[in-house]
Amino acid sequence: MENFTFHNPTRLHFGRGQIAALDRELPADARCLLLAGGGSIRANGVHDQARRALGQRVVVEHWGVEANPDFDTLMKAVEIVRREKLEWILPVGGGSVLDGAKFVAAAVPYSGDPWEILTTFGAHVKSALPIGAVLTLPATGSEANAAAVISRRGLREKLAFIHPTVFPRFSILDPETTFSLPARQVANGIGDAFCHVMEQYMTYPVGAAVQDRFAEAILRILIEEGPRTLTQPKDYDSRANLVWAATWALNGAIGAGVPQDWATHMIGHELTALHDIDHARTLAIVLPSLLTVERDAKRGKLLQYAARVWDLHGGSEDARIEGAIARTRAFYESLGIRTRLSDYGVSVETAAEVARRLKARGMVQLGERGAITPAKVEEILRLAA
Repeated sequence: MENFTFHNPTRLHFGRGQIAALDRELPADARCLLLAGGGSIRANGVHDQARRALGQRVVVEHWGVEANPDFDTLMKAVEIVRREKLEWILPVGGGSVLDGAKFVAAAVPYSGDPWEILTTFGAHVKSALPIGAVLTLPATGSEANAAAVISRRGLREKLAFIHPTVFPRFSILDPETTFSLPARQVANGIGDAFCHVMEQYMTYPVGAAVQDRFAEAILRILIEEGPRTLTQPKDYDSRANLVWAATWALNGAIGAGVPQDWATHMIGHELTALHDIDHARTLAIVLPSLLTVERDAKRGKLLQYAARVWDLHGGSEDARIEGAIARTRAFYESLGIRTRLSDYGVSVETAAEVARRLKARGMVQLGERGAITPAKVEEILRLAA
């Protein structure tokens, strides 16, 4: 295990009724942008709860943030914040709204072209407006990390940035706000969180017993609670465990001091940009095939994963590895998430295009060892056809 510093400044308010904490967290004279998606928070009462908690504060609302938030939509929010001299960004919604808020918060004080925030992975960001979040969809962990992924549909691009200034100052997680979510969104959230853990865990052993056991626990919770919360969407305990697991899947704890992969995400982003496939579903397409292609490089962790997560102990090592990969695919399928390009009407020919796009970005050494080249990306996607 390498030397590391783990720092997460986000305060988390978890449980029923916690939206009222907005009043305690925000200055009484705060001027806020309330950023939201398509309107579901009006239907489920979350918007009303948030507005009551905000009281007499100045609040300007901006709606319409998409799944895979779009740069052009967010730039309209940036203009509003600058014009109205707003001071806080308050996303109320799922991970896409939170990601969008991070971009807005960084773009408002940015002196150059805000697109540079994404093309440089956040390297030129110097400051950001403070963010407080109300989460309504467990998935991305965006409520407790400093990362965001933004699409620009006009350019068929989907890029990420990370910067410590966009950590939410606080986030509110009330599991009851997620009860009315469509099953597809809940399933996507489970699948997304599962892959977040895998990207930090499925590399090679480095003696990080705490991080490994923590990651394995989160995976097992997702495997157990995922199907249960899909069939019993108003079971508070099950949904609460899912919300909490998704937060810890990507708040920095399990990735501290260990090698990380993220190739599945980089490949998946290209599939979303090219074919508009849900983010979590691109991960389900890529991950099983990537594990197959990289099975020798990941052998130690695959055997550990087979034993500790899937309880596979008998037979040969190769059989256990194959079994673990097969169960990973079957888990996604059990959530209603298909795992082949053909399931989404996408031709195998996209494999070469994705490899070409990654090469053009300089992403020619993906994975924990930098060994996933554009040629391997193409191999992975052809296997996923």
